[in-house]
Amino acid sequence: MTTPPHLLATIDPTWVTALAPVADQLATIETTLATRRAAGEIILPAPHHTLRALTHPIHHTRVLIVGQDPYPTPGHPIGWSFAVDRTVQPLPKSLANIYTELHSDLHITPPHHGDLTAWVDQGVMLLNRVLTVTAGAAGSHQNLGWQTITNHIIDTLVARHQPLVAILWGKQAQTLTHRLGDTPLVTSAHPSPLSAYRGFFGSKPFSTTNTLLTQQGADPIDWQLPDYTEPNNPTLW
Repeated sequence: MTTPPHLLATIDPTWVTALAPVADQLATIETTLATRRAAGEIILPAPHHTLRALTHPIHHTRVLIVGQDPYPTPGHPIGWSFAVDRTVQPLPKSLANIYTELHSDLHITPPHHGDLTAWVDQGVMLLNRVLTVTAGAAGSHQNLGWQTITNHIIDTLVARHQPLVAILWGKQAQTLTHRLGDTPLVTSAHPSPLSAYRGFFGSKPFSTTNTLLTQQGADPIDWQLPDYTEPNNPTLW
């Protein structure tokens, strides 16, 4: 069994090669998704965004931010953990809390959109543990086998022996600690409204990550996000 080419065609060739050991598992997941879609299930994100976290070469990544699974609201998930399209309003609450901490940590005024392309282009991988979800049903694809794929992605990053910092927000992301070996970790509570006040706010993940990068001889991330439109919403912090 091989993975249908239209899925792998969306990612960088270095990742196509790296995913070869889990190609059969990936093909099985894609077949299952296609069957469910044909039966009328609304599955998020769109197929061409399923592996969007892998559109840059393997060597590009220097920060890994791990999410749980895609937002279950149609129009929200775009293949990157926590991010949404710049037209989505209001912002998801977890992302609004991330922006609040960004402002507190680095005094950066967040934009009025949820497009995190500027982070991704600098080497921040926004990877969910599970890469698809049924619309309206958070966590619905936890048993589909995605963890095998994302575990392999993380193992591949660690095996490069290049500068890398992993940001693990919440207990589910922190179950990956053992896979990350000597990779410096930034850990705290999850930014969701249920847990943000239990250790996420005040954790300074952005400045800490930059310190850990520079200690490895890598350039820090410019966490500033450009605003594309004139502000027309109340500030979020």
